[in-house]
Amino acid sequence: RFYYSLHQSYSWCDMWKGRSRTKEQYENERDSPDSGVSDEPSTQRSPPAHKPKLTFHCQQAQGSPTGIISGFTNVKELYQKIAEVYEITAEEILFCTLNTYKIDMSHLLGGQIGLDDFIFAHRKGQPKEVEITKTQDALGLTITDNGAGYAFIKRIKDGSIISKISYISVGDHIEKIDDESLVGCRHYEVARKLKEIPKGKTFVLRLVEPLKAGFCNVGPKNSYGSNKKGYGTGKQTLRFKSNGSAQVEEIDDSRTLAENKINEVLEVFMGINDLELASQIWELAVCSRNTMDFAEAIDNSSLEPFGFTDDFIIELWGIVTDAKSGRLKKAK
Repeated sequence: RFYYSLHQSYSWCDMWKGRSRTKEQYENERDSPDSGVSDEPSTQRSPPAHKPKLTFHCQQAQGSPTGIISGFTNVKELYQKIAEVYEITAEEILFCTLNTYKIDMSHLLGGQIGLDDFIFAHRKGQPKEVEITKTQDALGLTITDNGAGYAFIKRIKDGSIISKISYISVGDHIEKIDDESLVGCRHYEVARKLKEIPKGKTFVLRLVEPLKAGFCNVGPKNSYGSNKKGYGTGKQTLRFKSNGSAQVEEIDDSRTLAENKINEVLEVFMGINDLELASQIWELAVCSRNTMDFAEAIDNSSLEPFGFTDDFIIELWGIVTDAKSGRLKKAK
């Protein structure tokens, strides 16, 4: 009332006179239709509370100024936001790591980001072609992908064919097998194509390694590594959902243990590593009452093309139930 009067250009004298009105005059004025003042409760709804915008710090892994990104709900949008900050194309980004600029697959960005995680983008670097003869049934690769069309090497098995080729490294994007482009393929498709190469055949693998910048990776940028206090130590995470949404959740230790274990058996079963896939399996399992429900949920989901066997589904179910009951322990 007082603020409103000031903006109506009343003089201080007029306002003072108004204070000397009788109680009856005040009651009559207050209840008049034009007064704007009433004892009746207001029916006007207050505006909805504004949700704080989530922001994340990022850098290019080979060295760059720190950028700030926000407003993304999936990995593709995240890459686009990073690309806009550094005026590059999203297609130049191979993958991202959290809280370290190193090519450390244990810190790979997957289906979730801690609210205090620092994001490092690894860009395309030197392409290379390697001629390989498949002398064993398996090449010894674990494949994952960035969720945006690039499959790359997450792990190389000791003693395998690939482990003996010094030019091939963890983090290399698998771009082609001979003349067949693998850009846009999911990790399981790439793993299947490699598995289907007949033993004894010689083929050419075209790879693209992450960009390296020599001494740019030495010095102050270490302060943003995985040992830096304040980054990657929070209890909340932004989780990317399979339906395209993103949701802030409290970190669930049992879920994290289960997803890591699911990833291990995916690697044995399919030669792939995918935290987003492991997360989707967890979500289907916790909404199921038993293994039959779980198997049916998988058959009616986007996981059906993977062709999980009954034994594998039972193994996945056992992992989830062990995690929920506290029987699944963190590996030392």
